[in-house]
Amino acid sequence: MPKFHNDSTLPTPTFPGSHVVIDEDYVHLSGLTAADIQGGEAVLGDVAEETRWVMRRLVHILEQVDCRAEDAVRVDVHLTDLDQVEDMNAAYAEFFTEPDYPARTCTEAPRLLGGANVEITLTARRPASPKAEEGD
Repeated sequence: MPKFHNDSTLPTPTFPGSHVVIDEDYVHLSGLTAADIQGGEAVLGDVAEETRWVMRRLVHILEQVDCRAEDAVRVDVHLTDLDQVEDMNAAYAEFFTEPDYPARTCTEAPRLLGGANVEITLTARRPASPKAEEGD
């Protein structure tokens, strides 16, 4: 049965959804922007810094459920301007080890909530539990 919860360091969602949904195999994180993160408004307008802010918070949320960035298997990135994809890519790549990048989609969205320029959604595979591995 999936578990639904919200990160206590983020505002309660204003949409009908959860920040995090965990099932037996995966952790699904809702889209996050710098505008969603306390203090993030200071970096709005700088695509690279927005990307770093969001990725740091996503990694923090993953760590709370015993996952790491390396466990990410799918990422969706939405930019308000695809002409800034190289700035986003440079910051995004800092969080992964080449060549082990998760599958990714990057799209242009004309308007993101809170005036943000970057929104990132992430799915990570949960590590196998030690007990499950012992039974193999």
